[in-house]
Amino acid sequence: MNTRKAIIRPLKSGTISSMRNMYLLLLHYLILATLGQVSGDHYHHSLESDRAALMEFKRTISADPHSTLANWNELVDVCNFTGVRCNKKRHRVHKLVLIDKGLVGLLSPFLLNLTRLQVLQLDGNNLHGSVPDSFSSFSKLILLTLAENNLTGTLPPSLFSNCTSLKNVDLSHNLLIGTIPSDIGKCPYLWNLNLYNNQFTGEIPSSLSNLSAMYNLDLEYNHLSGELPGQVMAQLPSLNFLHLSYNNMISHNNNTNLDPFFAALANCTRLREIELAGMGLGGSLPSSIGRLSTTVNIVLLQENQIFGSIPPAVGNLWNLSQLNLTSNLLNGTISPEISRMKNLEQLSLSYNDFTGEIPAALGQLRRLGLLDLSHNNLSGTIPENLGNLDKLIFLFLNNNNLSGEIPPSLGQCRDLDKLDLSYNKLTGIIPPQISAISEIRMYLNLSHNYLQGPLPIGLSKLVNVLEIDLSANNLSGHIFPQLSSCIAVRILNFSKNFLVGQLPESLGDLKNLEAFDVSNNSITGAIPASLSNIRSLTFLNFSYNNFTGKLPSGGFFDTATNLSFLGNEHICGRGPGIQKCHQEHHYFHSRVFLIIFCVVISVSAFFSTICCVLGYRHVQRRISTTTIETETNSEPELMPNFPRMPYKQLSEATGGFNEQNLIGSGSYGRVYKGVLPDGIAVAVKVLQLQTGNSTKSFTRECEVLRRIRHRNLIRIITACSLPDFKALVLPYMVNGSLESRMYQYPGTTLRSDSSDLNLIQMVNICSDIAEGMAYLHHHSPVRVIHCDLKPSNVLLNDDMTALVSDFGIARLVMTIGGNAPVIENMGDSTANMLSGTIGYIAPEYGFGSGTSIKGDVYSFGVLVLEMVTRKRPTDDMFTGGLSLHTWVKSHYHGRMEKIINSNMVRAIQNQSPEVKRMWEVAVGELIELGILCTQSNPSARPTMLDAADDLDRLKRYLGGETTATFASSLGMSSSTIGDD
Repeated sequence: MNTRKAIIRPLKSGTISSMRNMYLLLLHYLILATLGQVSGDHYHHSLESDRAALMEFKRTISADPHSTLANWNELVDVCNFTGVRCNKKRHRVHKLVLIDKGLVGLLSPFLLNLTRLQVLQLDGNNLHGSVPDSFSSFSKLILLTLAENNLTGTLPPSLFSNCTSLKNVDLSHNLLIGTIPSDIGKCPYLWNLNLYNNQFTGEIPSSLSNLSAMYNLDLEYNHLSGELPGQVMAQLPSLNFLHLSYNNMISHNNNTNLDPFFAALANCTRLREIELAGMGLGGSLPSSIGRLSTTVNIVLLQENQIFGSIPPAVGNLWNLSQLNLTSNLLNGTISPEISRMKNLEQLSLSYNDFTGEIPAALGQLRRLGLLDLSHNNLSGTIPENLGNLDKLIFLFLNNNNLSGEIPPSLGQCRDLDKLDLSYNKLTGIIPPQISAISEIRMYLNLSHNYLQGPLPIGLSKLVNVLEIDLSANNLSGHIFPQLSSCIAVRILNFSKNFLVGQLPESLGDLKNLEAFDVSNNSITGAIPASLSNIRSLTFLNFSYNNFTGKLPSGGFFDTATNLSFLGNEHICGRGPGIQKCHQEHHYFHSRVFLIIFCVVISVSAFFSTICCVLGYRHVQRRISTTTIETETNSEPELMPNFPRMPYKQLSEATGGFNEQNLIGSGSYGRVYKGVLPDGIAVAVKVLQLQTGNSTKSFTRECEVLRRIRHRNLIRIITACSLPDFKALVLPYMVNGSLESRMYQYPGTTLRSDSSDLNLIQMVNICSDIAEGMAYLHHHSPVRVIHCDLKPSNVLLNDDMTALVSDFGIARLVMTIGGNAPVIENMGDSTANMLSGTIGYIAPEYGFGSGTSIKGDVYSFGVLVLEMVTRKRPTDDMFTGGLSLHTWVKSHYHGRMEKIINSNMVRAIQNQSPEVKRMWEVAVGELIELGILCTQSNPSARPTMLDAADDLDRLKRYLGGETTATFASSLGMSSSTIGDD
């Protein structure tokens, strides 16, 4: 038997390979399944960690007005949270964007657990607290923007030392303090650093020179100090925008040399904007400015202390569109080399000391829209070829020494909105080409020159003009009826000329007219009755003419006083102080009248005899006693035109100076409400004679009030001056003072809601104050410095018109002829001591500086800011160097509801979107005006004329005037009032 052996044959190689692959594939699947489970757990864990961080952030939010975080809950996927974005590959939160959501709360440190975060944008909220140190854990962070919040404290240095991937950092519009961390130089990719409008101090760190990618550097509106960092900027070849304005930096060599800085900037070959305004930089403008890159198109150097002349090399900046050198100490002639900058659109050289003639070469700048050479000492004639500037919108040549005739070629500037040639020495006639620029939409001001001839008939073509001021010239002829074609005009001023003839009735067609002044002319005839139909009229002045007849009734004339008609002896009417009209009756010439007349004379003679006998006996008994009535003859001689007021009559009018009639008191004395026998309510200001300078104060106030006349200045009715009693009698203001209107006092009769001025009233009041102060500073027969402007010295009449009052420490500066002060020996009480009230006193007064009109401007700025914020300048919060000015300035570029009073915020939010935007702009303009007026450098403050002009423009804007736009130098156009 054959036994078979089991033979085990070896497997073929292909089969072995197939089985090995099968095992490997199985092993691969097992590994993937295991890793998948682990990865899923890790993914779930990471998202849960992100969720926890976001929920902790939500818990620190105390207010969410728009319910932005409503879907941040356990039922919603983290990646679907509002404002959250996840990376699809890594399944982690990498973006958190919550801009302008109105969130209120802390900046949560728990956000550090978002370890994959690349973008964090929380701009435009109300987050407070400091930037957490834990934010340094954001090692992946590229974009960090926390602008427009209320963040405080210092920046943690580790934020920049660990977050080295940062490219964009915007922390503007906060309250951050301390120095800029030097570790910022460890962020090599950083191209945008915006720390605008904070409170950083110290010098700009030299480590910034490491940031070669830097494109935009904005450090404006801080408190940075030290020399301008030229060497740092020289290492930033990519720099396009350099904004350092409104800090405390100085130029080299103890603020005397600007050359090293501008020489260093020549290395920034891509530079486009240089803003170094408002720092008081000293030194001359170096020729090295001409070596800047030709890419530069904006140079802002206004509000500094730059002296010397403009170097010809500035013409090398041929691409420049804006050059602003306003409010410096520049002198010499204006370099014609400026004409090489063919792209120039705005040239501002005002408020310097330039001399010589206006270069005719400026007429080659065909793109120029703004030319401001005002407030210099320029002489010569106005170049004819300025008429080539066909894109010119604003031309300001006022307040110079220009002579000659107005070139007719200016009529070719068809886009002019403002033409101001006032306060020069121009002669000749007003060219018809100028007066016929129908496109002029704002104002034509040719006042205070030596212009002659008749009013040009072409004025009737100015159908869009809002203001025409031709006052203080030598114009003659009559006012023509066609002037009624100027249907938009609001202010007409033809005063102080030689106009004759009668006023045309057609003036009544000017339905928008608010102010009309023809005083100091030789106009005759009756005042047109049609003017009473203009409901917008708030100011009329017909004084010192030859008007005759009865005044019209209705409209403005029903409330007009004699101040509008002084020097017209042959007019009559019903207003206070106006001569009454006599009415002749037919029986005056009848026999009945003769009989009555004889009887009255006989009876009067009989009683006169009795009175004489009784009077003689009375005098004999009281021969040694001086009666109160004889004392009234001691009225102040400096007011001869006012009716005398006996003490007895004042006592009766005030109920014996009863405390119930007391409406105000202060260091000067007391003010009582009184009613005169004719029923007119008055305010009796009784001086406290125990105070040292009361007599001088009384005399000074009488002198000032006697010499001024303006609708926004309090007028004096009369005075009573006895050895032991001195009082002024003033019109009674039913709405009290501005202070009583803003702040509710115990015992006042104002309604509980009456203290809330609406925005329109606020703007009108500010405008009224500015107009009154501008008159005192620039137009009064004597130049007056008020020295104590504050809310309690602003009174409000029945239609809420504001009147500046209380001239007790005012100073008369010069007479019309420029002579020495009229009031002798009055300076001792004002020049050698702080003039005014704490909080409203200009800072330079504290360093021994003499009083000036810029001191009044400062007080006005404080008053404006106080009205907007409803914060007194002496509020307890203003300590440790913080003032009303610095507090407002640190916030106003952000969300303005942080500084304006809450009632105003609610009022703005309740408006329609269009009106809301207009009101936001208006509030922003008020804030900006207040900030400009309260600058520490007096020369940098505007004049009250400037303030009055800006406020007038603001009134027109709120009234719907579409051309009254604003090019804010401080950027208010971006400000908003958030919704609650």
